[in-house]
Amino acid sequence: MTGVEAAGSSGWTGGEPLLLGVRHHGPGSARAVRAALEAARPRVVLIEGPPEADPLIPLAGDPEMRPPVALLAHAVDEPGRSAFWPLAEFSPEWVAMRWALEQGIPARFIDLPATHTLVWQSGTGQEPAAAGEGDGGEGDDREAGPGAGAAADSGAAGDSAVGTEAEGDSAVGAGAEDDSDGGGAGPRTDVRIDPLGVLAEAAGYDDAERWWEDVVEHRGPGREDVFAPFAVVEEAMGALREVYGSGGHDRDLVREAHMRLQMRAAQREFGGGVAVVCGAWHVPALRQKATVAADRALLKGLPKVKTDMTWVPWTHRRLARASGYGAGVDSPGWYAHLFAAPDRPVERWMTKVAGLLRAEDRSVSSAHVIEAVRLAETLAAMRGRPLAGLGETTDAVRAVMCEGSDVPLALVHDRLVVGDVLGEVPQAAPAVPLQRDLARVQRRLRLKPEALERELELDLRKETDAGRSRLLHRLRLLGVAWGEPVMSRGSTGTFRESWRLRWEPELSVRVAEAGVWGTTVLAAATAKAEADATAAQGLAEVTALAEHCLLAELPDALPAVMRVLADRAALDADVGHLAQALPALVRSLRYGDVRGTDTGALAEVAAGLAERVFVGLPPACAALDADAAEEMRRHVDAAHTAVGLLGDGPAADHGDLRGRWHTVLRVLCARDTVPGVIRGRAVRLLLDDGELAQDEAARLMGLVLSPGTPPADAAAWIEGFAGGGGGMLLVHDERLLGLVDGWLTGVPTEAFTGVLPLLRRTFSAYEPGVRRTLGELVRRGPGQRGSAEAAGAGTPGFGPGLDAERADAVLPVVRLLLGLDGAVEAAGAEPAGVT
Repeated sequence: MTGVEAAGSSGWTGGEPLLLGVRHHGPGSARAVRAALEAARPRVVLIEGPPEADPLIPLAGDPEMRPPVALLAHAVDEPGRSAFWPLAEFSPEWVAMRWALEQGIPARFIDLPATHTLVWQSGTGQEPAAAGEGDGGEGDDREAGPGAGAAADSGAAGDSAVGTEAEGDSAVGAGAEDDSDGGGAGPRTDVRIDPLGVLAEAAGYDDAERWWEDVVEHRGPGREDVFAPFAVVEEAMGALREVYGSGGHDRDLVREAHMRLQMRAAQREFGGGVAVVCGAWHVPALRQKATVAADRALLKGLPKVKTDMTWVPWTHRRLARASGYGAGVDSPGWYAHLFAAPDRPVERWMTKVAGLLRAEDRSVSSAHVIEAVRLAETLAAMRGRPLAGLGETTDAVRAVMCEGSDVPLALVHDRLVVGDVLGEVPQAAPAVPLQRDLARVQRRLRLKPEALERELELDLRKETDAGRSRLLHRLRLLGVAWGEPVMSRGSTGTFRESWRLRWEPELSVRVAEAGVWGTTVLAAATAKAEADATAAQGLAEVTALAEHCLLAELPDALPAVMRVLADRAALDADVGHLAQALPALVRSLRYGDVRGTDTGALAEVAAGLAERVFVGLPPACAALDADAAEEMRRHVDAAHTAVGLLGDGPAADHGDLRGRWHTVLRVLCARDTVPGVIRGRAVRLLLDDGELAQDEAARLMGLVLSPGTPPADAAAWIEGFAGGGGGMLLVHDERLLGLVDGWLTGVPTEAFTGVLPLLRRTFSAYEPGVRRTLGELVRRGPGQRGSAEAAGAGTPGFGPGLDAERADAVLPVVRLLLGLDGAVEAAGAEPAGVT
């Protein structure tokens, strides 16, 4: 007789361990575990999880601890090698932990220590012969199921968790179907099963989550016997393991051997009275009568790594299976609601949905809520379900509150069904010094981490916003991508920045990794910048780093970066590299202006770099193929913009940089050895700066488009000249448009297919309105615009003069808009002041 069977018949005696098999992150399991613990009153609670976290258990009772949270284990010497054990308020392990703290009895974790699982996770350690779970996530910060370490309970995607619920019925995982041949040859060990799916299919369901709701969440533990459901679960899991053995996960056998040893030790220490909360998949193995010697043999010689553990905030979104977390659930927000609102859950849920939609300016009334509840309950009755579940409530919301549209329904799914809840951990939780400094700076700048993505507009003229900008740039330099710069929707001045912020749990790992560079954000970013400058491979990398140092305001790092920059610039003879590096330096000068940073040394380097570009660019542009010419054309554009800013800024006292640059452009546009795309762009840049008269530009274009120029070369010239700028140059200068039109109509048929791709690339970049105007001008013929004799002359799309009859027709509307007397008078009776 099993422990739960004995408990179910006459109350738990405490002799055998009370094994409570659960589904990780199952609210029904959580309620059933609390009920079972209340009835059994054990002397110690053992929980599936890494034993290194035992000292952290008391923090679960801290008032500042708010789930979802996760245990984070990382290798001391390699913080990037890490694993998470997420826990939500509705996780059975969390409920068991909190119950033990409330009762003042010990709670301990008994899974395989993280010191071993982190080695397995990295793929560098030895593991059992048939184990083969992949990383299932982002590799070095892969999530584990509660207590599952790097190898969560059996399932798909490499680390799906298996567990089941109090009504006896569920298990989470995914994988192959039951393809046992039933030949009695022993359990299958080469098949990864989905216990939840197997049990649901046996019950006649094609949707495992729907089955789970019906048999567990909508029924709850039996009042007569709180232990009986766990006996049913154990029986079901035992049957599955008879067929599938370890389910293809031999490392589970090692974990279960460790858990059995810990159970025996607790039995000896407390003389019985041991309750165990674990994934239901493990229950049959923990009940197994294995010898101590056999269990120790499985654990002998396991590789180790020195490990630290702490609590970190987690999010509902990362509890979702869709995030790649194998032990996750489909709807953590819905499950949290079921756990927090056991009475009238449908009514409370519809009220939440209505509040969300109202906040998004959708018209949702109390009548909508009432009707949605009625529809959900009716759908549940028609479908033979005990209560309305997520499927029924979703269908009701779509029909009643969303008017049949899936667009607002997607918002409900994202914000409520999944959710963006971010947990909190107390300040007393262990943390690396860098993490503590980051938290201190976040509080000072009133920049709280949030799971919901949001945009932040900063005005760098304000001290607080400038401090926020510095922090975000320093974190990016450290590889902690909490914020991502985006284009500002308002002012484009250098004093304004826009960021997209979103805190992800993995960033805690990045902070731990960055702790090797220093104990504060400023010190760590400074050290990292200096190291990156020394290790940089190219000049562009160093110039970008100099830009980052100014943005992050790292005055101690900037001199070291500038020394490396000067050395690399002096040694690099590639004009392309120099031209690529120049824009970043000039942007840095502009950033320095708004931040009040001394950029004198940077201006010296930028001016010297510009001079080397001036000298080396003409010969570097000779004899280039099409791809190299296009790349060089981009460098010319970037250098042109940079020189324009540089000549007006801190480097203005370095001579007439802009004048010397214009001389370089004249050389480029006159050399036949320079590819057409570069010559055309040089002409265009000179024309835009007023250094070339339109008549001269037309003459140069006429020469290029003469019959003696190969069509491909002429097309490349046009691409360089007319590309960019939105095409407005051709709209306003019909002489240039006429030259292009005349040349194009004269291209021989055999050459047309060769130049067409270039022309399409040029003109397809224009706005539709510009292309339409150009087409109208070409249809009328160049030189006809503005001619009173030509049909359709005047502004494109309009007649040659005023149409008095049509103009008079709008006068009544004008009077009405202006509030003038006599709005009903005849159109010809014009009030004073209206013409």
